[in-house]
Amino acid sequence: DTKITLNLFEDLEYNLKNIRSGSHVKRVYLRQLPKDLKKIKSTQKKKDTFIKIVMPLILDENSKILENRKKLFKILSKQHNSRGERVWLKRRFEDYEIKNEDVTELKLRMDIIPVSIAIAQAAKESGWGTSRFALEGNAMYGQWTYGDEGIEPSQKDNSKDHKILKFPMLQSSVKAYMKNLNTHRGYKEFRSERAELRKKNKNISGVNLVGYLYNYAQTGTEYVKTLKKIIEQNNLTDFDSSVLMNSGRSSSLTL
Repeated sequence: DTKITLNLFEDLEYNLKNIRSGSHVKRVYLRQLPKDLKKIKSTQKKKDTFIKIVMPLILDENSKILENRKKLFKILSKQHNSRGERVWLKRRFEDYEIKNEDVTELKLRMDIIPVSIAIAQAAKESGWGTSRFALEGNAMYGQWTYGDEGIEPSQKDNSKDHKILKFPMLQSSVKAYMKNLNTHRGYKEFRSERAELRKKNKNISGVNLVGYLYNYAQTGTEYVKTLKKIIEQNNLTDFDSSVLMNSGRSSSLTL
């Protein structure tokens, strides 16, 4: 529950003030959100708790993407690749849903999602971790599914037959969300602009990319305005340069 979570964060001296000052993020991975998160009376404390829960998960997925990206460029720099490297490359084309083994497209797709955007979207889609979908199905990003494995929305248009995709744990939700932004045709501009930032050696910052997420929700530009507001009001860009604590110095904790 929330009390145990808050005590844990306190024992680990895991607080956002230190992270904003440059401290590394603790490797604390929660499998699910506290069911009574909405009972925290202080809005700020509730938001801070939610951020502390989702940030390690986001950073962990981003670090995996960066490791793969580094390996990709290493493989591409070689004149000849081993069988293992060719197999690895083939799997990445499959992961990122790329046909014809287009290397240029793989470079565009295999990249991080700014932490500020990932937190803001999780906050918006899950009501800061209090929505039924987030609590019952670890669905922090409101992704749709038309299969059986989903949660039926209580209020939806009769012409729509979608459900909200559910996940075995929070980490799976974050991974699926990042894959969505990195593969769906609706976020092609987002990926192109991110590549431009890379080319100019600029930081992959949420403020520079959030404007290209208008296809994520039916409200389009209004949705983008909401995300910008969440990022600005909660100073989430402070976390775009955050990194996880070195695993060698401190073992990770999964609960």
